[in-house]
Amino acid sequence: MNMFSENVKTGKRGRPQGQTSQGAASREHLYTIALRLIAKRGYEATTLRDIAKEADVSPGLLYRYFPSKQAVVLTLYDELSAEYARRAAEMPPGKWRDRFIFALNTSLDVLKPHRVALRALTSVLVGNPEEGIFASSTAFSRVRVQRVFESAITGASDAPKQPLAEALGRLLYVVHLAVLLWWLLDRSPGQRATSALVLLTKQLLPSAALAVRVPPVRRFIVSVDELMCEALLSHPTSG
Repeated sequence: MNMFSENVKTGKRGRPQGQTSQGAASREHLYTIALRLIAKRGYEATTLRDIAKEADVSPGLLYRYFPSKQAVVLTLYDELSAEYARRAAEMPPGKWRDRFIFALNTSLDVLKPHRVALRALTSVLVGNPEEGIFASSTAFSRVRVQRVFESAITGASDAPKQPLAEALGRLLYVVHLAVLLWWLLDRSPGQRATSALVLLTKQLLPSAALAVRVPPVRRFIVSVDELMCEALLSHPTSG
């Protein structure tokens, strides 16, 4: 009998699954194997039975921790967004353009160790209405990250007035998603092209900061934000 089967029999009665140290270790082991198989075979080609077989546990035990592949993906979103929010809390004071670059680079740093698994999930992240970035089931994770970009602008020393500040934050959040997609698809050595793209973006931002002062540009940003929230996003108050 392996350690995971033993956990089921010896787990303390009445305690939620995964709350004991053994249960937490079992869950983490299964989660790690699930991500490894998804990274190797792709999301669609990986089944829960594959994961259970690789982990040498019964499918029933796996289902107690992860009743579906979606549960694995949601766990990944939760862990990465929580880690991102934790690191982003160290954002230094300064102008919004510098704080945005900090938020962007922090996102890339957090995701870098999981790039292979995330690449395997690209089609899910972008195109799956139930498990993708903009799905209602993943809103908890998206809004957590989105708020960082909003606060990067609203808390800046040169923050625009509302409602422009939060609208600009959400727009830059979407820009950040575009950079992440570029990074996932980037085939250059060490994703050198992504580093160059971030540098070009940083060089453009002083001009963007000047442009934001122009009334037609301000109105454009607020209008685009309204369209983004209707089509893709939800405001933090409703997310």
